[in-house]
Amino acid sequence: MTLPTENVGSMPRPARLQEAIAAYDKEDISHDDLSKQQDAACKDTIERMEATGAPIVSDGEQRASSFATYPITDTLAGTGLADHLAADGQYFAIFDDGHHRQLPRLTGGPFRYKTFASDYLKKSKPYATKPMKQAVIAPSMLCLLYPLDDNIDGYTREQFLADLCDEAEKDIRQAFDAGAARVSIDFTEGRLANKNDPRNPWTGRHMLEQFIELNNRVIDRFSAEERTNIGIHTCPGGDMDSVHSAEVDYAELLPSMFQMNAGYFLMQLASEKDKEYVYKLVGEHSREDANGVAQVCFIGVINPLDPTVETAEQVEHDLVTASRHIPKERLGATDDCGFSPFSIDNKPKHGSPDLARDIAFQKIAARVEGVQRASEKLGL
Repeated sequence: MTLPTENVGSMPRPARLQEAIAAYDKEDISHDDLSKQQDAACKDTIERMEATGAPIVSDGEQRASSFATYPITDTLAGTGLADHLAADGQYFAIFDDGHHRQLPRLTGGPFRYKTFASDYLKKSKPYATKPMKQAVIAPSMLCLLYPLDDNIDGYTREQFLADLCDEAEKDIRQAFDAGAARVSIDFTEGRLANKNDPRNPWTGRHMLEQFIELNNRVIDRFSAEERTNIGIHTCPGGDMDSVHSAEVDYAELLPSMFQMNAGYFLMQLASEKDKEYVYKLVGEHSREDANGVAQVCFIGVINPLDPTVETAEQVEHDLVTASRHIPKERLGATDDCGFSPFSIDNKPKHGSPDLARDIAFQKIAARVEGVQRASEKLGL
């Protein structure tokens, strides 16, 4: 037995794929041309991830517009936006380097996903020889599509939330049906909910508890056995090598986050200033029995925003230290965040998307080796 380990989701898209996306937005190439580049990137991602020795792999979200918007638009620029949406929604986040990411705005109902994560998984699974995981977006993120204060004529907020929960449940179930061994729910908005940024009105509204309740409306539709393989990912963001909420104390998030009845949690920690402080919080607030499942805590041991490749010894040290506070039977390892949650990401600290891609696979290999070393050290 070894400690479990898996990546969060996304990998840097090759520069050639990012160029193809831009060309598609300009109508310079066809969707078939774009799909060929996406297919090639998915195949390469899976093959290179399997070569690291990772026990479970993903396609790196090479076909997705972003971790948040894949259900509702074909590209990050808004090409192929779903019905009842306009491009001028509120900011999801404003990052420390000043750039921002914006969501669409809901204009009417019913709300329906245009694309499900399983649509991507079905295309990628034939490339894999190992089990695959699939990341999906949390309903708590997509609830921000509805205007904060205004009502939509003929489509109440509660009608929207009911439709949203149905679509989110379908997204998870169809991913499992398509062959996913694990499904993790991206919840980066959790930490951001505790940041009061006057430039970003939703962050000052104390929405964390609403987010938790909404996500549990979906998670609790699954049996304990199913929830063993449903995870939650949290981080302070990771885009263009910048973050949006790293200054928010984990003590403001973790007690609430672990009230979600998921079977495992993927948490940014490699880039945290005081790791052991957070390990203690994780140990205190994660639950041995979350409505029938033990919550496994995957700590981040790899920082995707830093081009320096961690050593296996560093990974081993972090896991052994964490085991002082988190029971080793509920301990795992992950990366802090997806390596490129948004499809257009020039990775300024890395120099280029292609170099960032090479480094990402080196980092995953270091994680896999470090997990093996820690497992032996812990007598597993």
